[in-house]
Parts: sequence; structure tokens; C-alpha cells
Amino acid sequence: MRIAVIGLGKLGSPLAAVLAAKGHEVIGVDLNPAFVDAINEGRAPVAEPQLQDMIDKSQGRLRATLDFAEAAQQTEISFIIVPTPSDAHGVFTNKFVLSAVEKIGAALRKCDHYHVVNITSTVMPGSTGGEIRAALEAASGRTVGENVGLTYNPEFIALGSVVRDMLFPDMLLIGESDTRAGDTLQRVYEGTVESNPPFQRMNLVNAEITKIAVNTYVTTKISYANMLSDVCDHLPGADVDVVTEALGRDTRIGRKYLKGALGYGGPCFPRDNVAFSTLARSVGADPALAEATDKLNHRQIQRLAEKVRRIAGESASVAVLGMSYKPGTPVIEESQGVMLARALAEQGRRVTIFDPMGADAAKAVLPAWVERAPDLAASVKDAEVIVITTAWDEFKALPVAALARPNGARPAILDCWRVLDPALYDDAADLYYLGKGAAPAEPSAAAALRAANGG
Repeated sequence: MRIAVIGLGKLGSPLAAVLAAKGHEVIGVDLNPAFVDAINEGRAPVAEPQLQDMIDKSQGRLRATLDFAEAAQQTEISFIIVPTPSDAHGVFTNKFVLSAVEKIGAALRKCDHYHVVNITSTVMPGSTGGEIRAALEAASGRTVGENVGLTYNPEFIALGSVVRDMLFPDMLLIGESDTRAGDTLQRVYEGTVESNPPFQRMNLVNAEITKIAVNTYVTTKISYANMLSDVCDHLPGADVDVVTEALGRDTRIGRKYLKGALGYGGPCFPRDNVAFSTLARSVGADPALAEATDKLNHRQIQRLAEKVRRIAGESASVAVLGMSYKPGTPVIEESQGVMLARALAEQGRRVTIFDPMGADAAKAVLPAWVERAPDLAASVKDAEVIVITTAWDEFKALPVAALARPNGARPAILDCWRVLDPALYDDAADLYYLGKGAAPAEPSAAAALRAANGG
């Protein structure tokens, strides 16, 4: 099929490359000439695992342009995958989507073939069938459901695994203005994905609700695991990994995202949760669960900083390993590592950071006195406390020699994701974890209860 992909950023470039690698003729469109030039030169415009491989496999079926009209008039379906930034209330704004829709609509006014406009960007419920549909009909002079189709089809992907997630989705969500539009989009995916996912087809507003609801439910699961971890921190002999392993075996719960570690971050989860809360309040529903999830997530940095204080006191120097919000990406948006480094630096501590991909971006937003180490060994060489905040595979090979200290002193390692093999590091450092029983400096649960009851 002939396909246009509008927006060649972190998600659009992988989408265009995957579609082309799977045999579709793809025209990418972006306002950034650098992205367009990169695609036309066969280079990945953004850093993402497997993206370059997909571009190489496209074999001439992928090109890019700055011209919306060229793309719309030469294709059968357009995927709009542009930013929808949140406003001050947490509501997703559609200005970039509407701009793209208007340009595509204007191009369609000058031709007569059937075309489907597919909104892939995450939008607020009511948007696609509301102002987006109105803008498309006004710009194109066509009627949705007759001579132009409109669908909503958000991706369920994560940066660092975008290509894999596109090829092996759990499901494919299609909100459709009409059956013909949905059928056209389903044919695209039937020739693209490598798994055999179910197609969940529904009206536009149900699809919009589903997208936000999925991410909100996942954030609730993450925060629940972190709440369990916090409880286990205060109970001698408790182990959050043992508890969540058992919980995850229950098919009503499942194992995914059920790891007591750090809070969620990135460009989607935090804002989707806030958007869901805002949506619920706007229609008179109670968003208490979503708001509690968000509150618990924000508390994780305070909890982590307090853990560092308990381990090493008020002034120990700290190395924070992990600035990207997850492995495999340079994105630091809502990163737990960045937030911890900032909190510790503002306490007056000496803080050193390292990340395989996100260190430069983090350095640019952190206080000037935070040091950026050139490599893993240098980052931990003089630190009294080492905190692993992102589960990069590279951190599993933390050099033992870099942990040697004068006079037999031992650094403390707070391994938030349990990536290190304790057998390799027990002789070189004191290992600490989240959710693994009461810390030595903390009162026992029984003593805490007696104190709370005035005993």
C-alpha cells in the first residue's frame, strides 16, 4: 500500500521505516529538513534500536519530503504521528495534529481518490470525532465516511524498543469512522506485523479512552509494586521480589510491570495519568485512583533520597548511574535518575552522573556543580554511595577495581533494579536494595507500632 507518515521524530521515523521494510511504499513528511535529509540519505534521524536496520531493509521504498500535498496526493492512507503537548491542566493539545490534518485535507481537495487519515498521536477522548473530523471535512471539502476515512490508531510502544513493539504488538487498536476506513487500516497491519495480534475495532471515542486507560492502568500497577516495596523496606525479613513473584503468578494480576523499584517516567506514562485524571474530573467522574497513583509516583524520589541518607549520612558523595528514563534510549523526560541527582545536589552533596546515552542531556538540565563522568569506571571511582537508577546492561559489568578505596573502606551500592550479581561485589562494596527488609538504622516494625501507640 502507498502510505504517508506525517512526523519523522522518535516514533514516526521507526513507523515509516517498519512499514517500508515490510513492503509498503512510504513517503515521510516533516517540517524539519534535517529529518527529511536523513531519511533520503538512508540514515536514521533519531537514536532508536533497530531503526537503521529497518531503513536499510526498505530498499528504496522509503523517502521523505517537506511537501504535505505531495505525500497526501500520492498515497492511500496518512499516519499522523506528531506531538500533542500537554497544557497547564494536563490536557493533550491538538494544534500540531490539526495543522497536519488541514494540510492533508487541502491536498485531498485537489484530487479525487479515496484516502484514510489515521491519527496515531495520543489525543483526548472526543478529539478525533470532534474538532479533528471537523477540520478534515472543512479543509478537504469531503464528508468523513463517504469519500474520506478517519481512524484513531495509537501505538502501544516504549522508547528503546519501538521497532520491536511495532512488529510484535499485544493488540492493534482501531477506532474507525466507518467500516471501510477500519478495513483499510487493518490491511496495512496485516502485511506488517510479525505476530498475530487481535484487532480491537470500535468507534473513535472508545479507542481514545482505551489508549489512556491502558497506560493509566499500567502506572497503577507500577505504583502498587512500589508501595509494596516501601512496606517491605520496614519489615525485617520481607522481600518485595518474593512477594511480587507470587502475585504475578495469579492470572488475574500478571507479572508485567510488577517490580518494586523506582517510579515510572518518560514522555507518556506521567502525562497520560494526569490527562486521565483531568478527563475524569471534567465529566464529573472521580479520578481518585489515578491521582493516588500519581502521588505515590512523586513520592519515590523522596523515598530514594532518604534511603541514601540512611545508608551514608548527610554529606556522602554520590554517583548516580542512569539518567535516561529507561534503558535503550537517550530520553531523560521525567527520569528518576535525573530527579534524584537534582535532589541530592540541592542538599549540597557532591554528585557525579553517568549514562550510556542520556548523560549529556541530563547535564544540561542539572545544577552546574553536578559532574558528568566520561565513563562507568570514572563515575564510581571516588563515590561513597553508588545508586543504580536505570537497568542498563552496561551496569552489570561495573568494574570491581573501581570500587577499591584507601584503608579498606567500602563504598555503598544501592542497586534499585537488582542488576548486579552479589557474588561479584560482596567483597568490594556494601550492597543495599529497595524492598528488602528494614535497614539497620530503622526501628523494627514492632517498635514503630509501639511508638505510634504511645508505648
